[in-house]
Amino acid sequence: MARMLTASDVEAAGGKLILAAGDRLTPLARDRARELGVVIEAAGSSSGAAPTSTAAPVAKARVATPASAPVSAARPATPVAPSTASGSRPLVLPPSGALYRRNALGPSGPSSGAADRRPKAGVVGAGHVGAMTALRLAESDLFSEVALVDVVPGLAAGLALDMWHGAGLYGFSTRLSGSDDLAALAGAEYIVITAGKPRQPGMSRTDLTAVNAEIMTSVCRGIRTHAPNSTLVIVSNPLEEMTHLAAQQTGFPEERVLGMAGVLDSARFCALVGLTGKARPQEVRAVALGSHGPEMVIPLSLAFVGDRPIESMFDAETLEGIVERARESGGEVVKLLQKGSAYFSPAESAVTMVRAMVRDSGEVIAACVRSRGAYGAVDTRVGLPVRLHRRGLKEIVPLALRPEEQQALQEAAARIAARIAELPASR
Repeated sequence: MARMLTASDVEAAGGKLILAAGDRLTPLARDRARELGVVIEAAGSSSGAAPTSTAAPVAKARVATPASAPVSAARPATPVAPSTASGSRPLVLPPSGALYRRNALGPSGPSSGAADRRPKAGVVGAGHVGAMTALRLAESDLFSEVALVDVVPGLAAGLALDMWHGAGLYGFSTRLSGSDDLAALAGAEYIVITAGKPRQPGMSRTDLTAVNAEIMTSVCRGIRTHAPNSTLVIVSNPLEEMTHLAAQQTGFPEERVLGMAGVLDSARFCALVGLTGKARPQEVRAVALGSHGPEMVIPLSLAFVGDRPIESMFDAETLEGIVERARESGGEVVKLLQKGSAYFSPAESAVTMVRAMVRDSGEVIAACVRSRGAYGAVDTRVGLPVRLHRRGLKEIVPLALRPEEQQALQEAAARIAARIAELPASR
């Protein structure tokens, strides 16, 4: 009966391991045999069979460095040991199927073997938001690869490998890789930046500015070097300031640097309407503009439940309460968690933006972009209704706002501009 021999079998072999027909060795077992000098022979072969160490270059060629630990290269070829001294048939060690060495390369691309022409995506920051973003991007199956990067050695690699283990269960073919080196982003067309310190209870987004500005500057300089043609979606807080800083530090065209806030804030408003029991969240249409914070503007004139204006279903006091809770939703989650911040909905919101670009869907969503005077706002980074295409921002969409909504948006832009002007690296 064929056996799958492990490192424990090698250690117990006492200097020589005899393989019966059909026996398999795991890659870890082969490595252990090389380390201990254990000779591996096929049953009935000459005692002069070459030890596993002679096959070491084959095994070594497919083992990734711990720093990059990709889970995405080609399936290892079947290793063949040299012929024995007596000229007997060479020992062929069959592949061990899915039992690849830890942090080793895994299967590549679609099973058809055709060139994978899907774009590559990257995620910087392997915290809760980043890890969930990477998984949701992979689940969409729109990408050839998702590269997850984090400064903590082994963290991104371990998470990427863990996600890949579930690929068959999730049903995606997108490859996953993890690294602590921004060079892993080379070739990425879309990069989501989640890196930075999360909010803690009692901390405002502005409190994060100094520490996260330093992190954003370092990340963006690396992206400029390794992925100069990418389009960025910024998730790090404070959102508008970090989006401005990312554009500044990469030098990318403004169309290719987008802030994720409006999608999340719009979704939160719709979800809160759903808590009333009068509608399901997916039946609500609304758009959150302005800032990802106190200056959030949700124009009720543009909010609907199905085809019904939302103002025909709720009184003004109820709607104002929902709007205010949407503004404070991030802080509410932080307070409840006591440590850390929201990540399920922020990750899905970032992925929604990337999907809209890849699919060139033409849907109107809210995103933090450079205003250039749109809606009468000062030239700054502010949440506006937009359409995206494969290379980022396609257009800012003009919507008819009430005078008071227009004024609120302009005031939000002015306050954001003032905060951006205080950034140390602002120019």
